[in-house]
Amino acid sequence: MDSQGWDDRYAASELVWGAAPNRWVVDELTGRAPGHALDLAAGEGRNAIWLAARGWEVTGLDFSAVALERAERLTAELPDEVADRLTWRHGDARAFDLPATGYDLVLVAYLQLPAQDRRAALRRAAEALAPGGTLLVIGHDLSNLTDGVGGPQDPAVLFTPEDVLADLADHHLRTVRAERVHRTVGDEPGHRNALTGVAIDALVRLERGAE
Repeated sequence: MDSQGWDDRYAASELVWGAAPNRWVVDELTGRAPGHALDLAAGEGRNAIWLAARGWEVTGLDFSAVALERAERLTAELPDEVADRLTWRHGDARAFDLPATGYDLVLVAYLQLPAQDRRAALRRAAEALAPGGTLLVIGHDLSNLTDGVGGPQDPAVLFTPEDVLADLADHHLRTVRAERVHRTVGDEPGHRNALTGVAIDALVRLERGAE
């Protein structure tokens, strides 16, 4: 789906993915000392807002202008000390400008792209990491197509933990976690049309060595 397609999808309903952060973001990052974070394909900002509320300075990047407008509206409702930690940028996850200093965390949550585009986005994400930084990748696993519920039904945009590791094999990152994880879904926002059951996600957490 191109940026216009995502603009149309976000414009068609309020909070496509809901306001609550993704459960794997919460599980993996709760208690981590805050720093500077980049949320790639941030959508309406649910994960970025959760991070900012916990002290992170967060840049949320998405190529849907409608999603970013929604994120800006949500930011305006936050306490100033949280809102001031959030920056929203319109851009392409495959080719965004790298900062002068890297990010302590780069989050890539449910960025479902064809393999070549996914590889470009993940490599750019890895290049954006500061020494000691964490790259957290979460997405709909290929096995969800046959063994899980919900999610995209196009196998071309699904991936596995092994795919992520292969995409980043030459970036010299340490693997902290790379596995399939199971998530119960039902009628929550973002899964209104899915059968109640268990979705299968790919979760990969990598770290750049300190320099």
